[in-house]
Amino acid sequence: MASKNTSPSSPSSSPSSSFTPLVCVVDFHHARGPEIEHWFGASSSSSSSSSSPDGSFDPVEENEWHLIPYMALPDGAHQSEEEFSYFSLVYKGKDQEQGQGQAAGGAGTGTATSITTAPGGSTTTVFGISCCQSIPASSLVWKSEAVTRSAVQKAVVAITDKPERFSKLREKLRVVTRAWFAQRDFRDVEILQRFQENFGKEAPAASAREEEEEQQYFGLSLREMVYQYKWQMLVLFKCLLLQPKMLFFGSHCERVCQVQFSLLSLIPNLVKNLRDCADPSMDSYAETLRKPDSVRTSDRSSLLAYLGVPLQLFGKGSVFGPYTPLQQLDILTDLDTKSYVVGSTNSLLIQQKDRYCDILVDLDENAISILSPTLRTAVALSVADRRWIDFLAQQVSDTWDETDPSRPKTHGYAGSEEFIRLQFEEYLLALLSAEKYHLYLSSHKDRVGDPKALLADIEGDPSSEFGNNFLDAWRQTENYRLWARTTDSHLFDIVEPRHPCAGGITIEDVQRRLAAQVAELHLDERFSQTRDVVGKRLADGRTQVSSAFNRVWADVEAMREAQRKRVEEARAGDSGAADGGEKVRAQLQAGRLQKPDLQLAQASVAAAGHRAGAYLNSWGAWAKTGWRQASGGHDSAPAGEGRPKVTTVSELGREDAHRGEEKKEAG
Repeated sequence: MASKNTSPSSPSSSPSSSFTPLVCVVDFHHARGPEIEHWFGASSSSSSSSSSPDGSFDPVEENEWHLIPYMALPDGAHQSEEEFSYFSLVYKGKDQEQGQGQAAGGAGTGTATSITTAPGGSTTTVFGISCCQSIPASSLVWKSEAVTRSAVQKAVVAITDKPERFSKLREKLRVVTRAWFAQRDFRDVEILQRFQENFGKEAPAASAREEEEEQQYFGLSLREMVYQYKWQMLVLFKCLLLQPKMLFFGSHCERVCQVQFSLLSLIPNLVKNLRDCADPSMDSYAETLRKPDSVRTSDRSSLLAYLGVPLQLFGKGSVFGPYTPLQQLDILTDLDTKSYVVGSTNSLLIQQKDRYCDILVDLDENAISILSPTLRTAVALSVADRRWIDFLAQQVSDTWDETDPSRPKTHGYAGSEEFIRLQFEEYLLALLSAEKYHLYLSSHKDRVGDPKALLADIEGDPSSEFGNNFLDAWRQTENYRLWARTTDSHLFDIVEPRHPCAGGITIEDVQRRLAAQVAELHLDERFSQTRDVVGKRLADGRTQVSSAFNRVWADVEAMREAQRKRVEEARAGDSGAADGGEKVRAQLQAGRLQKPDLQLAQASVAAAGHRAGAYLNSWGAWAKTGWRQASGGHDSAPAGEGRPKVTTVSELGREDAHRGEEKKEAG
């Protein structure tokens, strides 16, 4: 089967469309709110009855695009100098004959058929991207009477049926919007007119590789996502295949949209086949898709089409809205809407997350919350899954460059964008092949013992490596039913039905997982401040202890030297007297002259040592408290606070001498 050489149509080809790219300007009116000011490209090419005498038509009335102003100016856009928004729209085009096969995104026989899904026109999905900016009203050359606030906010919107070109389109739209605002006169719209005229005249990519690269990048690199979410990246990928209700939330609208497009781009050719994602009633892809009868294994596009890729995640009952305003919540709560992937910047959805989503991705907190217990069980990673994603995350971490997160610091292949995409593609194809082999084993139970009926190098059912709970849940989805109906039963003859990291848990898995968990704690960062504080305290304590002992011995020596001098002076003064010796002995007996008391000196030294030890113990307790505060992120206490009070040996000597004199007098 793998040797078949007749290829179906390319799966990457988009359906022929008469859609003309449009450009509009959305203004925020202080009284009426956001509204559309101008349309560019709305010419007489439409046969709609809503066309005006001058040959133009109103796309809003033609396609019911009344929510464009709210999509173009997202919630919180006024807080940023520049913001982007991505959204999907239902386009009601004219009746047209479309080629079925790969024009519908799949591998078919290529016969012509009509995909008209609405009276008077073929309904499809188009995408809008808006660049929102603001300018101080005082800097404008000309102001209309409607300008009553200190700032003017507008958005330039480009509408296209090719979302895979958003990367280049975003940069062009940004330049055009900045140039228009730099004129400081919004009456001059010539630059916007020229932009729309050149919109649909983009030169094709020089090669298929360049086309593929430009269609995969949406402003946020996959390296950043894998580095941020690590093993949870595979959880998101498997959630996507199960078609739950996924909500992405964040205060930065463009990032919310980019994360969704980047996630969808992990499934090859999916972004180019989103024609049914704007409304849950659209299903032209499934209605026209046919099972391919040939494949050319040397052609990647033909191979993917034969394997049923892309999976149709957004068909009947599903919605994809990169940015979804509150005015569109009725679609999400509709009974016909079974699944969706949407983004929002309004915190009201977070407050009612249990109602609106099965899984919540909070980009502000970098947290993923799975609210549905059944979904949480289904996406639990198997041992092989965890080994696979840990390997991928480790490759990204080892090549991470803070100055340029989009590419490895080694400038090599490992850990690059292409490396990540091909790893996910390999995982997906292995999943599809293993599932077909599982179905084959289930239908040939009577031949399980026949080695000729089984693959020689495959033991048992390899699909279990992907998680039995996940497979059971996936078999209940619409995309699985469509895939199983339109693909060959022996896909495992082309792609090996084996998990990329198949096998039981090993000591290497445990070590790798422990290393990853320790790395996630960021101990080096947490203890760096602690090490500095402890080192400083140790140096201070060492200096103080050394000074204390030096003073102890200096005071002892000074005291002994003073006593020796007094004895020598007394002996020298009485050397000429006959009774000098007797007088000295009498004075010694009377206790007037004291001999150096070595026991008293040793007791003083012992007392000083005892107090120094008490000081060290109190300092150790204080250092432990300071270490805990430093490791918890609190500022360390000033150098003088919390330290034990040190009593010098001079003070000890004076106290001991005073007590000795009192004892002698009492005696």
